[in-house]
Amino acid sequence: MSTGLRRRRLRLTKAWDRYVHRDRDSRTDELPEDLRPEIVASWERSADAVSPDVAEAPLADPEDTEKTWETTPLRTAVTRIEEDLRRAAEDGDLVVAVTDPSARILWTYGSRVMRRRAERVNFVPGGRWDEASVGTNALDLALRLDDVATVYSAEHFSSCVHGWVCWAAPVHDPVTGRQLGVLDLSTTWDRTHPMGTATAAAFARLLEQALPAERTAGRTAERTLPAAGDSGSVASRPAPRGVLELRLLGRAEARLDGGRLPLTRRQVEILALLALHPEGLSLDALHAQLYGDRSVSRATLKAEISHLRAVLGGGISSRPYRLEMPVRCDAGEVLECLREGRLVDAAAAYHGDLLAGTDAPGLAEFGAYLTVALREALLATPDPEAVLRYAAAAPHDVEVLERAVRALGDTPHAAGPLLRARLRMATGA
Repeated sequence: MSTGLRRRRLRLTKAWDRYVHRDRDSRTDELPEDLRPEIVASWERSADAVSPDVAEAPLADPEDTEKTWETTPLRTAVTRIEEDLRRAAEDGDLVVAVTDPSARILWTYGSRVMRRRAERVNFVPGGRWDEASVGTNALDLALRLDDVATVYSAEHFSSCVHGWVCWAAPVHDPVTGRQLGVLDLSTTWDRTHPMGTATAAAFARLLEQALPAERTAGRTAERTLPAAGDSGSVASRPAPRGVLELRLLGRAEARLDGGRLPLTRRQVEILALLALHPEGLSLDALHAQLYGDRSVSRATLKAEISHLRAVLGGGISSRPYRLEMPVRCDAGEVLECLREGRLVDAAAAYHGDLLAGTDAPGLAEFGAYLTVALREALLATPDPEAVLRYAAAAPHDVEVLERAVRALGDTPHAAGPLLRARLRMATGA
């Protein structure tokens, strides 16, 4: 066992002990500088929700858990790669878990040693591993951050899992981009390995690829593609595998299966318009939304689409032009979160203006609508956490900050000092 691991665990345990035994006003004093901000933030939320001495996770209703497992597409995905998951657990002395979007465990498999440990703390189907139930942990953090998360030893808020290290990665529906749950790998703290995060992310990607083609949303992950050109005829080959990720807020970037695509800004704008119109656009409609009344020939637009089709290995149908592959788009995510009333998630996904400076009328209009919709929602419901996340992208929006500070009044809140500091910076006071 590495001496460095022992020292790290001891340092974390001391920091945790100081934190949980201090009063609210001073509990963040003297924390180690290398204690990650997301862990500190989670400890702060956890301290107000759960005892650090909780011995096990609460269990959800068994019948409801079984029903959820029976109906989630994750069940099919797990079945398809179950042999690989079981082998990883046995070889690495791990417990593997798959959850729903609320961090409730739906399926697990563990090695002999980890299975017993897991049962002691209800790391089993039905176990509720959301932050409000058991405090800081990798499953909740991965869902909350929508990214791979690691929680090591005493970084966990609950002492019952201080002997663990956990790596978790969110699993998305490649068609809609929505979180389906999380894939978690856990073992004892002394077995931590630098490949843990990469392994969790890889298994999460395998689960996404193993999802059934037809899902409850009524769409399919694989469709037949029209042949090259604008004839509209249908070829027999399936749509290309892979997920197209479009980052349009704050910066422009397109990625396919994690790899950045070398595209011009205009080509990203074309993909953005197609992503924001999943029903498809005719050649004339796409031309109007992209160029407005500028005298750009339709042949130029067709050439751009042909290039994009080649880069994507297909993936764009015609008559109408439509993306025929799984797409995740940050702008669409913000809008979906707003429609569902998930204000914190909407603010977290918002990273700035949509393709700032774009001269494409369709994108300029959508970007303005999105920004106004988010601002109006924050002004109507100035949730402190949501406003803080929004302020990271729009630090000079004084009106939203003032509304949040007024709404807090003198009520103690963990976000209060940060909100007031943001407001002072925005006003220069």
